[in-house]
Amino acid sequence: MIKNTASLDLVEFIETQILPQYANFDRAHNMEHVTRVIRRSLELANRTGADIDMVYTIAAYHDVGMSGPRAVHHITGGKILQSDARLKKWFSAEQIKIMKEAIEDHRASASRAPRSLYGKIVAEADRDIVPEVVFQRTVQFGLANYPELDKEHHWLRFKEHMDQKYSANGYIRLWIPGSPNEEKLTELRNIIANTPLLREKFNQYYELETKSKEV
Repeated sequence: MIKNTASLDLVEFIETQILPQYANFDRAHNMEHVTRVIRRSLELANRTGADIDMVYTIAAYHDVGMSGPRAVHHITGGKILQSDARLKKWFSAEQIKIMKEAIEDHRASASRAPRSLYGKIVAEADRDIVPEVVFQRTVQFGLANYPELDKEHHWLRFKEHMDQKYSANGYIRLWIPGSPNEEKLTELRNIIANTPLLREKFNQYYELETKSKEV
């Protein structure tokens, strides 16, 4: 029988020892983000029949590597999970290996498909393709990591990121057919193709984020 929720003692461990680390990361990779990835991962686990405890743990650890350089955070995160001896209470060595690889494979810019269903689940769940969420997180990341830029250069960075990642020619890939992300990605691409509308979205969230910092 497939479980619908993760083990209570595992949830307690994750919520007290792992999730608080996200308070130290930028606003695009904060507690709100990881909570959303966990929720989506569990929904996909129920649809695919994957092990709930493994899916929950992978989602919780997927961005802990943000404690180091962002470019290799997926590799760092996999190492952090694999070296966390506390997880041996719930998982076998083979399960831990699969979870490590899933974290390594979750990054959107990966050129190949994830090696397992678990990698596909977290990669799919990590895709914040709701257009408004994408726009806000991109602005947040730019402000947090490039504070020296003025508004016009933030716009150029924002537009370049949209083109490179989410446009019809972008590198993002969806790994689970029929997921809710397919419809959202089409909606997002239609906005990206309309530059004046995309600029409106940027202006909206740039003003929102800069004003919130002033308060």
